[in-house]
Amino acid sequence: MSKKVFEVKDLSFTYQKHGIKAVNAISFDIVEGEIFGLLGPSGAGKSTTQKILTRLLKNYQGNIQYMGKDFSQYGNDFYEDIGVGFELPVHFSKLSGMENMRFFQNLYESKADIEALMKRVGLFEDKDRLVGEYSKGMKMRLNFVRAMLNNPKFLFLDEVTNGLDPKNAKIIKDLIREFKEGGGTVLLSTHLMNDVEELCDRVAFISKGEIREIATPKALKMKYGKRELRVEYKDQEQVKLEVFDLDTISKNDTFLTLVKNNAIQTMHSGETTMDDIFIRVTGDTFHEDA
Repeated sequence: MSKKVFEVKDLSFTYQKHGIKAVNAISFDIVEGEIFGLLGPSGAGKSTTQKILTRLLKNYQGNIQYMGKDFSQYGNDFYEDIGVGFELPVHFSKLSGMENMRFFQNLYESKADIEALMKRVGLFEDKDRLVGEYSKGMKMRLNFVRAMLNNPKFLFLDEVTNGLDPKNAKIIKDLIREFKEGGGTVLLSTHLMNDVEELCDRVAFISKGEIREIATPKALKMKYGKRELRVEYKDQEQVKLEVFDLDTISKNDTFLTLVKNNAIQTMHSGETTMDDIFIRVTGDTFHEDA
């Protein structure tokens, strides 16, 4: 049985200034070596949850265990274990990329190979340029390097591929997979459902401060999809559509005859998309988290 890295039970948090209850008695766990997606619309509570788990917010209600020990018992040694990739990169614009990374790395005891990381994300040739001259995509890639500077065991990643072209997004996703394969654990927050399908082992949907669903992407697709097969085929130069029940298709003579005697154009199951599941579960459309 996989070891639980985080165990969160009945977690609640209220912003006292405005009296807003951002998180309302949520419970979940994240096991070692998995990529766990925390998904929801803007204002749903996912950013607040991440801020609590990175110890940026305190005075929460409920219980959090990290590596089997009460969260409140950890000191600054906790930060040696984690890497954080913020949605909005925070760098010193008048320092070079390499100077930024060396500055931040000096805050940690464990130190990764900065040059190797810069090469992997395609920034080595620009390492001596001022970050103020970097494009948004370059800053996002540098942001990922920053999250990896201390050889973390756990990564908090927020919109990690936002603003990246497909080639550079693939590089970052490959690095996340390699991190997982090396035993690392990830909490991923994103509004890009393709990233969720490619990376996440399990996902939790949060809406209005409450968790609505926790499951694997595949299980969610099975739950919210339709057990049907849509077949487009040619019949005397016309393209026609037939829909069949998946549970009885093996004994459906019409389907068997159609496949045998007609040129099939397309064939699709009734599997729904993660975008549709997001909307159905949270009751909202996508917004980038503020």
